[in-house]
Amino acid sequence: MGLAKDLSNESESMTPRPAGHALVEALIAQGVHTAFGVPGESYLAVLDGFHEHRDAIRFIACRQEGGAAFMAEAQGKLTGRPGICFVTRGPGATNASIGVHTAFQDSTPMVLFVGQVAGDQRDREAFQELDYRQMFGPGTLGMAKWVGEVHDPDRVPEYVARAFHTAMQGRPGPVVLVLPEDMLTQPTAVPVLPHVRPATAWPAPGALRDVRRMLLEAERPLLIAGGSGWDGEGAAALQRFVENWQLPATCGFRFQDSFDNRHPQYAGDVGIGINPRLAARVRDADLIIALGIRLGEMTTGGYTLIQAPRPAQKLIHIHAGPEELGRVYAADLLLQASVGNAARALESLAAPTELPWSAWTAAAAADYAANHEAPAVAPMDLAVVMKTVQRLAPADTVYTNGAGNYSGWLHRYVRYHGLQHDGRTQLAPTSGAMGYGLPAAVAASLLYPQRTVVNVAGDGDFLMTGQELATATGYGAGRLISIVVDNGTYGTIRMHQEREYPGRVSGSDLYNPDFAALAAAYGWRSARVDRTEDFEAAFAAALASGRPTLLHLKLDPDVITSRTTLGAIRAQALQRSGSA
Repeated sequence: MGLAKDLSNESESMTPRPAGHALVEALIAQGVHTAFGVPGESYLAVLDGFHEHRDAIRFIACRQEGGAAFMAEAQGKLTGRPGICFVTRGPGATNASIGVHTAFQDSTPMVLFVGQVAGDQRDREAFQELDYRQMFGPGTLGMAKWVGEVHDPDRVPEYVARAFHTAMQGRPGPVVLVLPEDMLTQPTAVPVLPHVRPATAWPAPGALRDVRRMLLEAERPLLIAGGSGWDGEGAAALQRFVENWQLPATCGFRFQDSFDNRHPQYAGDVGIGINPRLAARVRDADLIIALGIRLGEMTTGGYTLIQAPRPAQKLIHIHAGPEELGRVYAADLLLQASVGNAARALESLAAPTELPWSAWTAAAAADYAANHEAPAVAPMDLAVVMKTVQRLAPADTVYTNGAGNYSGWLHRYVRYHGLQHDGRTQLAPTSGAMGYGLPAAVAASLLYPQRTVVNVAGDGDFLMTGQELATATGYGAGRLISIVVDNGTYGTIRMHQEREYPGRVSGSDLYNPDFAALAAAYGWRSARVDRTEDFEAAFAAALASGRPTLLHLKLDPDVITSRTTLGAIRAQALQRSGSA
């Protein structure tokens, strides 16, 4: 902090130094102590700046740019400030684009720095040259909120400050800054700018009166919370609002830590693999308060639980980004407000002493509790595995996953703590990006070494970014456990194949390595677990070791989701085709 304070003295010019060093100093002034990336010759001056200021900031060299970008995205989720990633031009940027897209769809603050060809070589299709403004295409359906290119070394601090503002304000998201390599070597004496804090918005008083009126008119209200921008105080205020009005509280897809899952009014998550009873309850609600959530395809069941553009339920949509309000849904009430401020305003609304929906709320909570029960599966029962993880892992454990059917067990059986207790405890891509979970877990472990991190990955998902095991080993990750669920197939695709083309399997079978042996080659502890009854001892040993550990779990490929089997899906599809 002392270095950041010294560097942000605007009243004095500084000793000339390369623009690459000034960029690193600008990051330090913004409170950044860790950056992720893959080194490249296009930004050697920045790498030298990391060396110059190695006592204040560290550069984590990853094994592939996709993994580095995922780590930066996880950093943004965990800290609430932009995660930082550096990549080289061309292939480096295209590899990193998966993390940028994830940050955009997840509304995560992030800044991707891309090295660029020298200015005197531009527009010749020089070695690895791309036009990043076109590639990342800022806009409603683009990958970044803003793409800038720095040509003047004296403007480096200005661009960095603007990138942080843009990434955090309104609907948070990723920014891309492009750095011509010759600019980075030029000297500048311009000081860095002060620590950026985002501007926030409060809901209008008149709109709050409308919220109260609509609540008083409702008989079956439901809250769906999620999105980014939450902090502990905002989450606590949200809980008090829910308690004051005795509302059933749910969370949007992969934002399950937005509300404490152990709370007696929690009703579950609205997303893939939704509890059928909760899905029916969303449809039956006469008022939905969507707070901080975009109401995307996964949260709305393909825009069927809440029909677009005009829902059957009355809808109050509260979101930090004005461009999001009214873009998909013609809501009855639109409020543009930062989520924490919105929650604080909502908790001030006086509730009557008697509310007509107490039985509705109690039934919703009972449905959530019943959803934790499931018939036994042998020889590997993932429901029991996840309940065991929940029971043994510390309360502040961070859980990560990528994309795949295996994540359904994690989301269904782990009860995530609310942000007011432990900060973020769920890192998962609403974009559905495979390979996210392991890099996110590595980032979490390096950023918060005192916390346990549990990654749950499928076999196809894991090998997308499995080389980041080396990053964890090289930089001293400790309390990190990766559980790899191996069923020898791209399970989600196989499931859809059986539904649409029963018995006609193509391209979804996998030929896997010995994951335990692979992890051992990277310096991890590892073990293979084939039976449910052997898992608890293996997981307890992993926790006790304090070392990165991989547990390789074998799962029957027929056990395709937490609710059904491939055989059942195939039989239903054949029956439909026969009746047709």
